[in-house]
Amino acid sequence: MNKVEGIILDWAGTAVDFGCFAPVNVFVDIFKNAGLDVTMEEARAPMGMLKIDHIRAMLTMPRISSLWEEQYGRAFNEEDVEKLYAEFEPSLMMSLADYTDPIPGVIETVEALRNRGLKIGSTTGYTDTMMEVVTANALKKGYGPDFHVTPDTTHSIGRPYPYMIYRNMEKLKLAASWKVVKVGDTTSDMQEGVNAGVWTVGVIVGSSEMGLSLDEYTSLPERDKQDLISKTADIFLKNGADFTIKTMEELPELIDHINLLIADGKRPRTS
Repeated sequence: MNKVEGIILDWAGTAVDFGCFAPVNVFVDIFKNAGLDVTMEEARAPMGMLKIDHIRAMLTMPRISSLWEEQYGRAFNEEDVEKLYAEFEPSLMMSLADYTDPIPGVIETVEALRNRGLKIGSTTGYTDTMMEVVTANALKKGYGPDFHVTPDTTHSIGRPYPYMIYRNMEKLKLAASWKVVKVGDTTSDMQEGVNAGVWTVGVIVGSSEMGLSLDEYTSLPERDKQDLISKTADIFLKNGADFTIKTMEELPELIDHINLLIADGKRPRTS
């Protein structure tokens, strides 16, 4: 059967938590507590990675690295990373349940895809402990994929490595990478899809990359919305996306298009 068999969705910013705000605010807070003022843009840049890797990535940014040396008179080390993460996890856990609302259109889209016989997997930058909160609360609100994998399952090797996608493929019995579509909202999602050799799709509205709340987005003038959509799409494409969609509601139509490409012998550009 030469067509798409499964979809692998990211969680925050793709399926739940419009704008992916749960972790961002905590990253800003823990750095502030350490005496460093980081921007929302800096806090978002590594989004999608395993959270301790995210902290490490922030500390290696030239501006933040320089601020750290000014504050402490030395370069950061692994002990500093672990101390920041030890503060991050409990802070995130306190508020995580509040950021589990499905993004508009997701529940209906997933139902439509399931009705076509497609399997729904998922990957995340959250740990197993975090996902216990996210999956339970999202399910109460109507969203639940068939399977989810965290970096805890892949020996803490998260995005941009492809192993979480491979674990989904194994569990859901998906036959080949070119029969799988990965959908995410960060550059690390795109890189994960590229490295797995699957069709890779960036979803724009509600994404961490766009970085706006639902109220902020809906209040924008139409021209500003279109400019932001174009800018976000360009970032995804430059990071390896085969396609971008404005919202998840466009995914079923895109799957039809991908099926036509597969029938024509086409494969993801990474394969």
